[in-house]
Amino acid sequence: MTSKNKWLSAPYILWSVVFIIVPLGMILYYGLTDTTGAFTLDNITAIASAGHAKALRVSLLLSLASTLVCFLLAYPLAMILAGMQTKRHNFIILVFILPMWMNFLLRTLAWQTLLEKNGVINHVLSFLHLPALKIINTPAAIILGMVYNFLPFMVLPLYNALSKIDINVINAAHDLGANNIYTFIRIILPLSIPGIISGITMVFIPALTTFVISSLLGGGKLLLIGDVIEQEFTRTSNWHLGSGLSMVLMIFILVNMVLSAIFDKDGEGSLL
Repeated sequence: MTSKNKWLSAPYILWSVVFIIVPLGMILYYGLTDTTGAFTLDNITAIASAGHAKALRVSLLLSLASTLVCFLLAYPLAMILAGMQTKRHNFIILVFILPMWMNFLLRTLAWQTLLEKNGVINHVLSFLHLPALKIINTPAAIILGMVYNFLPFMVLPLYNALSKIDINVINAAHDLGANNIYTFIRIILPLSIPGIISGITMVFIPALTTFVISSLLGGGKLLLIGDVIEQEFTRTSNWHLGSGLSMVLMIFILVNMVLSAIFDKDGEGSLL
């Protein structure tokens, strides 16, 4: 790297230090110390307590469920987009990701308005003389909010991986007598694994750590690990315990990063 390039990269290095390295350093410091500044692992092992373990278990179940639903919805859509003409699928992708341009909190509040007892959906059902939908403040509402907010993060890497598959490979399989199911299982699915891993990572991690969706759509009745950490920082001001629990979640992030590095060495499942 030339001296000029080093100077050009200085703002990005400064940004990384201020907004990545320093916050992570603070999390590590608070997570590994007590109120007196002495070294301790109690903040990390607190995840094994009954309340925290239950919150983590519920978070894992809901994030896995939302990730699975996102995958089942996104894979067929990504295959359809990959098989379309360039002009058409670019427009559809733009329409699909358009809600992402809206604030995350506003999108979640919109679903709260739709799903609440006297919300839009129940008004429509009442007009049609159908039973009211009792989904707000339930795990189903939280999963619905996760799927809605994170589905594009599953679609885009899957589409990117599928669009890179050479059509001649698929045609060759058909010429050799493979039917559509066999071609999908032996060719399309294995070649799209980088996109699958990337999509799972980009959905599972934010779903696991979210607290806004569970707070608004769950009504606070279902406490996720993200809610616990948020409360430790904002309500009880126990930064040490909040940081220790955050470090536990970092383990899941690191595991996902390792899996992505193993299965997507060439970055084929990335969004770019």
